[in-house]
Amino acid sequence: MRGVGYACDDRALGVSELVVDETPMVDEIDVLRARQYDLLAAVLGRPPSLDLIEALRGLEGGDSPLGRAHAALARAAANAGLHAVDRDYFDLFIGVGRGKILPYASYYLTGFLNERPLARVREDLMTLGIERDPALSEPEDHIAILFDVMAGLAAGRFPAPPGGDRQFFDRHLKPWAGRLFSDIEASAATPFYRAVGALGRAFVSIETEAFAMDA
Repeated sequence: MRGVGYACDDRALGVSELVVDETPMVDEIDVLRARQYDLLAAVLGRPPSLDLIEALRGLEGGDSPLGRAHAALARAAANAGLHAVDRDYFDLFIGVGRGKILPYASYYLTGFLNERPLARVREDLMTLGIERDPALSEPEDHIAILFDVMAGLAAGRFPAPPGGDRQFFDRHLKPWAGRLFSDIEASAATPFYRAVGALGRAFVSIETEAFAMDA
């Protein structure tokens, strides 16, 4: 599935359903990171399809915070009704007029849409050679688009200087993504999106700590 409309070197950069373009040059840990970004982008960019929900039912858990979050999402997916999840997505992110949550960097950092954080994202995407698809309706600072970019950086889907993923994360996600996922966890009506919020919160925390160690 390709859902977020970007192009880089003539390839669409879109929300994918747990799919990563793996190459022998990409470290195994970075492949796993890219898969995690892809997973979260897929459930944040649009209501999940039945195929995606079924795939999430197969997630394996573990004793780590991320493993426990995976197990919780697998349980939530196993009991999820597609209609209820679709409705929860609509209420959270779209709404009548607006959703409960506005998943944009500009809003979380300034209280308004289309502000300076969006301009900074566009500047960095231009530097990376990522072009906006004219058919794209969402501003580029939407959380699903930013996670899609991070997946591409981690998986080596397009060229970036060493440390490019850390720089992009620090500039565009670290200041606000954790709060967003906490809000999703607190505001969701279904166990599915509460589990998505918990997983995203755990993953952003892990990425923040890991990048801090590498700095």
